[in-house]
Amino acid sequence: MADYLTVLTTTDTPEKAEALARGAIEARLAACAQISQPVTSVYRWEGEVETAAEWQVLFKTTAARYDELEAHIREAHDYETPEVIAMPIVSGSEDYLAWVVSETTIG
Repeated sequence: MADYLTVLTTTDTPEKAEALARGAIEARLAACAQISQPVTSVYRWEGEVETAAEWQVLFKTTAARYDELEAHIREAHDYETPEVIAMPIVSGSEDYLAWVVSETTIG
């Protein structure tokens, strides 16, 4: 796994998206969380094709904090099966990545 990750989840209201983001930042599980305007999600759920407006949350974190961030998302999320996808950051500004490390380090 890469040293730095962008972790993605979605939820059905901007308030829930902000709560997920704020909780992760307060717990130092991510250095930054960005909330996108509603996206239209089309998916199959329980045998039916659904369409829903969702707010996408992108967390910037380190691989060392991933397991705890995933646990936070699962615990705080109200979806039965929340989306939690981690994508490696293969390159980035040295200053920014150092900031990600400092913001996700406890103590």
